[in-house]
Amino acid sequence: ALTVRFITRRFIGDYDPTLEMIYRHVAVIDGEMVHFEILDTALQEDSLQIEEKIKWGDGFAVVYSVTDRCSFDEVMRLCFLINHLHGSPKRSGAAEQPPVVIVGNKKDLQFDRMVSTEDGENLSKALKIPFYEIS
Repeated sequence: ALTVRFITRRFIGDYDPTLEMIYRHVAVIDGEMVHFEILDTALQEDSLQIEEKIKWGDGFAVVYSVTDRCSFDEVMRLCFLINHLHGSPKRSGAAEQPPVVIVGNKKDLQFDRMVSTEDGENLSKALKIPFYEIS
């Protein structure tokens, strides 16, 4: 839903989080045309599939739901995996780490919240990765 919102500027309420999709989008950022190819993962795969998807990416938004503690618990593992796979000397042309942000989604669902804003901020500080909460 977050990816569709970014691309279409509309909120799609009926969204199947188990579907994996690749979206292509062009946006003007700082006066420059940027071509995006966004892999919206379902993350229902085994670890080898996850590693291949991480190797594919040049930047990452690691998204969790503030209403799902298990999704938050996966953030640290995914961030370490991104760091490990992109920091590997085997990766050709990788001069530096890719940009990564942590995103806590569904912040409007305060009564269902299982992960506090402070939890997200603390993890962000520990990993030295920017953090945002959105809805």
